[in-house]
Amino acid sequence: MQSRMHPKYYLSQEIFDREQAKIFRKVWLFAGLASLVSENNSYLTRKIAGVPVVIQNFKGELKAFENICLHRSAPLQQGFCGRRALVCPYHAWSYDSSGAVRQIPDCDALYRFNDGERQSLKLREFALQQVGSLLFINLSSDPMPLETQFSDKFIKLLEDSSKQYDTEVMFTTWHASFNWKLVYENLRDLNHVRYIHPKSLGQALKFQKHASDIFIDEAAGPLTDLSPAGLRTEMRRFSQAGAEDAEYAQARHYAWMDMVEPWRGTDGYYNWLAYPNLHIASGTGGYSFSIENHVPVSPGKTDVEIYYFTAKKKQPYATSHQVLLSHMHYSKKVVGEDIAILEAVQSALHPDAPMPSQGAYETQNRLVERWYTTLMETGHEI
Repeated sequence: MQSRMHPKYYLSQEIFDREQAKIFRKVWLFAGLASLVSENNSYLTRKIAGVPVVIQNFKGELKAFENICLHRSAPLQQGFCGRRALVCPYHAWSYDSSGAVRQIPDCDALYRFNDGERQSLKLREFALQQVGSLLFINLSSDPMPLETQFSDKFIKLLEDSSKQYDTEVMFTTWHASFNWKLVYENLRDLNHVRYIHPKSLGQALKFQKHASDIFIDEAAGPLTDLSPAGLRTEMRRFSQAGAEDAEYAQARHYAWMDMVEPWRGTDGYYNWLAYPNLHIASGTGGYSFSIENHVPVSPGKTDVEIYYFTAKKKQPYATSHQVLLSHMHYSKKVVGEDIAILEAVQSALHPDAPMPSQGAYETQNRLVERWYTTLMETGHEI
């Protein structure tokens, strides 16, 4: 079976811009952890589909605004996260929880805005939704319900598991040189583990190898419902959660595991794939978690944001930082192996490169390709 993914989908700036408009500025995207904005005046800054965003805590209420002052376009908040009031550092314009200008120093003497002009000064607000400990944002002026993008079962698993996240978090960003779609194609292809991760993930876990006949015929045909509702329903299929069919080759119990309350607490490799760019995993059966957020930067650039944390501590313990650091190093090793092969794939692509040939086990990727190419090559919208 031949892939639908022409090399242009990984190389073209015009198609990248189309993706940003038709996917990333329409769907719900992971925006961060609620534990990082749990106090009054705490904030997170993000760039979502090229738009700078600030998530700010106003006395317990979380709001998301465009992170651009209405005076001279300076960022209102800087750095990944912090704690300060929503005040522009350039000329000290301050904003309230509705996004309206609260105070402009020397307004009458220097700016001379009339009442109408001042009342019109309001930051662009974005829809924000909390699922357990996870924050999702939608840039659309008419956002679809979260339940349209993700199934009730998927949302419930996200909510249930993320409530068990500890608040001590380690974070890093990897600036990678590949198209964002390659990483999700890779995550849906567990056959790569034994070849790319033979001395890391492949030693700890043995994924069962099989090709399913389910959806093979369907994936070979065209989409039949091209309405926005039909395209949204199809997209919902791409977000999945559950325990992977895998065996632990080196199941071990570490001392730190006795210090936390695991989610479910059974041997298993739990995997959450939230389309289009979020991956959450627990390779320890719910004792610890990693989050990968894949942020498209350009056709050949993707920021891979990695969060690592354990399940909630029963009580503070002295070595918790070292536990996170050691696990982050391991996570970076595995992710680094993926990044190396994906950067190699990206570097080999050119407009006349051969179309990939796919096996029967790659049905999920074929379903995503069918939806994606239909959306990119037609005037239809989700």
